[in-house]
Amino acid sequence: MKKALILAAASLLLILHTEAQPLTKELKEVLQLPVTREGGANGGAVAWHPVLKRYYTAIAGNVNFPLDVFDIKGKRISDSTTTTLFDVRGLWYNPKRKTLQMNGYNDFGWAEYKLNTKGIPIDTLLLHAGMNQPSEQSAGAFNPVENRVYFLNEDGHLEKYDYATAAYLETRELYLGLTEDEDDGLSGNYDVLDDYNTTVVIFTGIKGAEIGVLNHINSEIELYNLADGYITRRLKLPEGAPVNSRLNFSYSNGIYWLFDKEARVWKGYR
Repeated sequence: MKKALILAAASLLLILHTEAQPLTKELKEVLQLPVTREGGANGGAVAWHPVLKRYYTAIAGNVNFPLDVFDIKGKRISDSTTTTLFDVRGLWYNPKRKTLQMNGYNDFGWAEYKLNTKGIPIDTLLLHAGMNQPSEQSAGAFNPVENRVYFLNEDGHLEKYDYATAAYLETRELYLGLTEDEDDGLSGNYDVLDDYNTTVVIFTGIKGAEIGVLNHINSEIELYNLADGYITRRLKLPEGAPVNSRLNFSYSNGIYWLFDKEARVWKGYR
């Protein structure tokens, strides 16, 4: 009886220890979206239009830089004249308005695309003017359930903005690299910020792992609990995956996207 109690206690301790560790998964490349035209050095974002079943990729840096449209298998359906029409940083699909929307560089504001009958962007509609984001290079991520746009600020924390008004609401502290059990209450983000992509945050919609950031030193994507800001999952990228300290990171349609600046191709991992 005594031996059984000891074994049960040991098993419980093992379970608790396991639960305290972030779930680790190895990602594999599943799709490529090539950018064949010149113009721009950094990938802005990849968005998925679930009604049209199409991917939209934007190069950051100029209104005349390439925007490409692909079908679900990665076949390009846009032509060589299609451009971003907007200096895109974050790009997302809004299910209520059934439109693609974005935030731009610095004070470009937030806007949405007007599409033609083939689903190709032909114009933009400005939604909110001005700099409604933490810094000029910030790439936003949209939470359609809470109607919020998220940004990563320069301290490595999550800033929330109201979609309807573009007003700043609050900052949620992210405990970079830490589970709740590992947090000693003394560690700040400043000593680890250099390990992370500092301009992009993603919203996955996965319960308990809603927020994602890219650790470019460890070549991992880390997912955090929106409720408390602690890490819950580590997604290991394959060797040679293109990782950058700014921009060139996105998420859509259940795929994590990294832009290979040399090959000029968005590589998707799942």
